[in-house]
Amino acid sequence: MATLTCCPRYCPVAGGLALLLLVTAACSPQPPATWSGYAEGEYVYVAAALAGTLNRLLVHRGEEVQANSPLFALEAQNEQAGREEAAARLAASRAQATNLAKGRRSDELAVIQAQFAQAQAQAQWATSELSRLDALRAQGFVSTARLDQARSDMLQASSRVDELKAALRVAGLPARNDEQAAAAAEVRAARQALRQFTWREEQKSRSAPAQARVAETYFRIGEWVNAGQPVLSLLPRGSVKARFFVPQAEIADLALGQAVQLRCDGCGAPIAARVSFIATQAEYTPPVIYSNSQRAKLVFMVEAQPSATDAERLRPGQPLDVQRVGGAAP
Repeated sequence: MATLTCCPRYCPVAGGLALLLLVTAACSPQPPATWSGYAEGEYVYVAAALAGTLNRLLVHRGEEVQANSPLFALEAQNEQAGREEAAARLAASRAQATNLAKGRRSDELAVIQAQFAQAQAQAQWATSELSRLDALRAQGFVSTARLDQARSDMLQASSRVDELKAALRVAGLPARNDEQAAAAAEVRAARQALRQFTWREEQKSRSAPAQARVAETYFRIGEWVNAGQPVLSLLPRGSVKARFFVPQAEIADLALGQAVQLRCDGCGAPIAARVSFIATQAEYTPPVIYSNSQRAKLVFMVEAQPSATDAERLRPGQPLDVQRVGGAAP
C-alpha cells in the first residue's frame, strides 16, 4: 500500500486540512459571552430605638421566621413603670374632669337644703318676733333699742335665707367653663404622656417585618445594646438580586427593565431577571471578579432583580454569569 509523503516545507494535503479547519471554526457559532457577577442579599438590620440589656433572644441563625414573629426584647422595667404611672395620672385627670362636669353630690345637696330650711324657719321666727315687739313698743312696754335689735335679727335671717338659696342653686351647677377646659387639657396631656411611655416600652422589643431567614445575630443575652445598634439581620424572602459588572464600552446597550438570564453552578435552568439599576459612574474591576474573557479595567455596576420565587434559588455571594435573553453577545 502506497504511503503519502510530503515535504516538510510544503504538503498540499496538510495545508488543505488546516485551511478547512480554519474555515469551519470561523463559520461555526461562537458561544455567547457573559458578564461576571454574584448574588447580593438585601438584608434588614433589626435594631431597637432605645438602649438596654438584651433580655431575650428568641431566634437563631439560619432559622425561618414568619411576619410579626417576636425576635428579641431588651430590659424595659423603667419604661413599664413609667407607663403605669402615666396610666394612673390619666385616670386621675379623667376623674377630675368628670367631677367638674357635674354638680355636688346628693349628700352635699341634702346638707345645704337642711341649712336652707333652718334659715327659713329662723327668718320666720325673726319676722314674728319683730311684729310682736313692734306692737309692744306702741304700748310702751318695749324700748326702741330692743325693737331695733329685733329688726336687725330679722334682716340677718332673711339674708341668710338668700345666701343658702344661692348656694343651693350653685351646688347643682357644674364647674365654670375655664375650669372644665383646664381639666380637659390635663386629660389630653396625660394621654400623650401615656402614649410616650407606651412607645418607649414597645421600642424595647422587635418583631419580624416580613417572612425571612435569620442571617446573623450579633449579641448574646445579658449584653448591653446601644440605641440603634442592630441585634440581628434578616434576609427577607425574595430579597436576593444579581450584581454584575459591564465594561464601559458595552454599557450603552443596557437599559432599565431589560431582560437578562442568570446562570450559576447548581442552579439548574437559567434564572430570568430584569435590570433594575445601572450605576452612573464607572469603577475599576473588583478584585473578586476573575474572568479570562473580560479584560476591561473600567466597568459599570449593574443590578438585576429576579422574581421572588426564582430569588429563592440564589444564595448571597454565589458567583453568577449574566447574559442577555436570546444568547446575544454583549
